Amino acid sequence: MTRPAGGAAYNPRMSTPPADPSYYRHHVFFCLNQRSNGDASCGDHHPQAAFDHCKARVKAEGLAGPGKVRVNKAGCLDRCAGGPVVVVYPEGVWYSYVDQADIDEIVDAHLKNGQVVERLRTPPEVGR
Repeated sequence: MTRPAGGAAYNPRMSTPPADPSYYRHHVFFCLNQRSNGDASCGDHHPQAAFDHCKARVKAEGLAGPGKVRVNKAGCLDRCAGGPVVVVYPEGVWYSYVDQADIDEIVDAHLKNGQVVERLRTPPEVGR
């Protein structure tokens, strides 16, 4: 394994070299936070099922892995009023979703083809 100056470790046996400077082309974070004090949170909307669905779709489409897409769980992303939310980096595009069809649209349009799904974008003023 080699480590370029200032970069991530690279294993030449990987099928696709990692993107530079990011290890993943897209890094997706699903807020799974559940507030115990009764305040609104993404956890109120069953985000685990959406996370599981997205992760399975990404894997089935051959999009998972270094230089491709990584789907991760996250704690509170502080955008509860727009929940449930998912954010795609490195673009920093925030989405609010309702069902698996929305997740499929994010995978097909954004993760596969690099096109932001405007109708699902979380409005910039929406926070906690």
